[in-house]
Amino acid sequence: MKKQPVTETFPKFTMPHRGLLLLSGIYAILWGAFFRWFGPAVLGWLSMENSFSGGTDTLFYGSIGMVTGLLLFLSAFYPISWIYLIGMGILGKIVSLISFLGLYMGSLEWNKRVAFHLLFNEGIWLVPLAIILWRALKVKKFLKTQP
Repeated sequence: MKKQPVTETFPKFTMPHRGLLLLSGIYAILWGAFFRWFGPAVLGWLSMENSFSGGTDTLFYGSIGMVTGLLLFLSAFYPISWIYLIGMGILGKIVSLISFLGLYMGSLEWNKRVAFHLLFNEGIWLVPLAIILWRALKVKKFLKTQP
């Protein structure tokens, strides 16, 4: 019985990874723009009541979201070379999550819209972004071992 030669597998950074980076960047830019320019209206919608009056200054939170989105969007073009942009984008998502909790959760009550924003717009994106960063680090490490 002849043995098959063992071929070394190498890590791959596929187009769906880039697509997720592009999608997460665009999504973060859009939510940041909503908070930057329509902040009081968005917070009123999140509060599920018409008489919400707290947290009218949303320029800071919206700017964090837009910068984070831009970093993630740009990282999709050269994800292995610009791996630090993916890391900064993940850090920006964490800062965005913490700043939302610090700035607005005192005046907002917990409801399904706030839960949607915190879990889907900020929290769940951290999982695929962390997987993408891990994959990019594996590919970069593999490429350094090649002659």
